Amino acid sequence: MYDDLEGLLASPETQTMLMDSAEMFVILFGELTFLFIVISYAVALINQKLPAEKIQKLLGGRKGRGYLTAAALGAATPFCSCSTIPMLIGLLKARAGFGPTMTFLFTSPLLNPIVIVLFIPVLGLKITLCYAALALSASIIAGVLLQFFGFERYIKQEMLQTNSSGCNTGCATSQEVSCCGGPKKQEPTLWQKAWKETWSLFRTMFPFMLVAMAIGALVHGFVPADFFAEVAGADNPVAIPTAALVGIPLYIRVTALLPLVGSFLAKGVSMGAIIALVIGSGGASLPEMILLKRLFYWPLMLAFLLVIFSMAVIGGFTFNLFVI
Repeated sequence: MYDDLEGLLASPETQTMLMDSAEMFVILFGELTFLFIVISYAVALINQKLPAEKIQKLLGGRKGRGYLTAAALGAATPFCSCSTIPMLIGLLKARAGFGPTMTFLFTSPLLNPIVIVLFIPVLGLKITLCYAALALSASIIAGVLLQFFGFERYIKQEMLQTNSSGCNTGCATSQEVSCCGGPKKQEPTLWQKAWKETWSLFRTMFPFMLVAMAIGALVHGFVPADFFAEVAGADNPVAIPTAALVGIPLYIRVTALLPLVGSFLAKGVSMGAIIALVIGSGGASLPEMILLKRLFYWPLMLAFLLVIFSMAVIGGFTFNLFVI
């Protein structure tokens, strides 16, 4: 058994896959770390400067305008499924409406300027517009339903607490003496507060990011390029749900998937199955699930996955029946 394992690890194919995985891990982890810190810092600054009441008014869940604003925000931010997490946390910390916030989470990786720019030359204007309408409407409906059924209670509130630098009440209030008995410390600047909040969040999420990117890199390195064409080919009667199921665990961005569309079509994969894969892999991924588990309880996690899977399957059948 050990000899077989040693031989497998020593094979050129395995060595190549391991090298690809290691290279992808460095790229993914470096990129996500940079984006996580930059986005978290920007969101922390916005939360410091912009009153919570303003954010709640813009992204409130009681009026339909909040969902449209959240969808527009998601469509304007070129984030992948993992890099939406710091923005998601920032919106929840600012007490934005839960439904609109979830709409942003669904919309951002699926519908953004980069995706649209790549969609048009690869799939044409008609399919691009239909895809955009599907992603936009499904994301808004999902946000409305999740808020209606009260899934907000499945958010881990401890992740949304901001460390307070204030002193306990009842202490001295002299200008020269702090309430804790020592010399009064200089009040941190807005930039320092934002950085402290950013660094605290990054330290909390770092172990989960490490595991998430390691899994994403291994999947990238060890899943062959033709795997999807094999499981969702023309001879598979359940190609669309299979494509959705296969897409969700993978960490394939929509921008990386679109150049492969021509190859998939040539191998007999239907456009519906391709759309299902695009939505499944773009809207969710195993690394994203690991990060979201730090923020969501299981009922909301499962609801999130159900929304992405349903969106992928409905979109796939819709394209096969009415668009193509």
